[in-house]
Amino acid sequence: MSHVSVKNLFLNYPLYQQAPIPDKPQIAHSVDPENSAHNHRNETLIRGGNNAIIGVRALSGISFEVPSGGRLAIMGENGSGKTTLLQVLAGIYAPDSGEVVIDGQTTSVVNINLGMSLEASGHNNITLRGLAAGRSRREIEERRADIAAFSELGEFLDLPVQTYSAGMRMRLNFAIATAFQPDVLILDEWLSAGDAAFRKKATARMQSFVEQAGILILASHSRALMEATCDRALWLDCGQIRAEGKVGEVANAYDEEMIRRQKDRDIRAQAELEAARAHATFVGQVDQAAQSENGRSPSGFYSFFARLSRIFLRAIGRK
Repeated sequence: MSHVSVKNLFLNYPLYQQAPIPDKPQIAHSVDPENSAHNHRNETLIRGGNNAIIGVRALSGISFEVPSGGRLAIMGENGSGKTTLLQVLAGIYAPDSGEVVIDGQTTSVVNINLGMSLEASGHNNITLRGLAAGRSRREIEERRADIAAFSELGEFLDLPVQTYSAGMRMRLNFAIATAFQPDVLILDEWLSAGDAAFRKKATARMQSFVEQAGILILASHSRALMEATCDRALWLDCGQIRAEGKVGEVANAYDEEMIRRQKDRDIRAQAELEAARAHATFVGQVDQAAQSENGRSPSGFYSFFARLSRIFLRAIGRK
């Protein structure tokens, strides 16, 4: 029986060119700095000497299990680690530490364009993609006719893929990705492809593909899709598990937090805009003062400059 077990998973992205962060004044506003979305996201940055960013903490202490028949939704903001987690489960990335155990044949639909050779023919790509997915040559040949028929590419399958249009490549990729029924299906968003007629056919195939999988792990931003296809949900927040449970309950908590964070971002953006306007006004007044004081005693100009400085600092909340 299929089973997925993840224990204490950690993964960092190193930055080989360090990114120094210069010191700059912080804009004062009413948001609690301990709970702001801005500071919360900064927790994933790994810093070295001189405050330089040397890496990003993509996943931190991830643990969960999915039994046979399980349907797990993974939700979270952009940059929360959803796709990275799927790529670790698919074997694309090796974790820095932790354990991933998957029992059963796995199909990963994280990036259906991954592994396609543009110089090879469509038929050769069917073979290459099948072998890369761990399928035997016998299994590939058993599914070749179905892939060819579903893609509707006909004699183009004998031509190099680089001669295909973008839509034709998508058709072939989709047909290959959904041809082999997995024990464990790892899916990043819901797939569809092609024009209106082909999308209708693709949607029906995708629905059957998902229903027949022994285990489904789906990352998505669509609450309706997650509630329709999954029985449990895991909320990733800056590379850590924020909540896990029934889809509706986790989605409600996630939605509430996203509303709060958006208010935080709006306040921060407004404060920074007001500070920028105050700075522009300040610079303009200094320029005018410099022109009017040209040729006069410098003491008057410096007195005016000090007064403007106090005005500007009050405007941005520093005094």
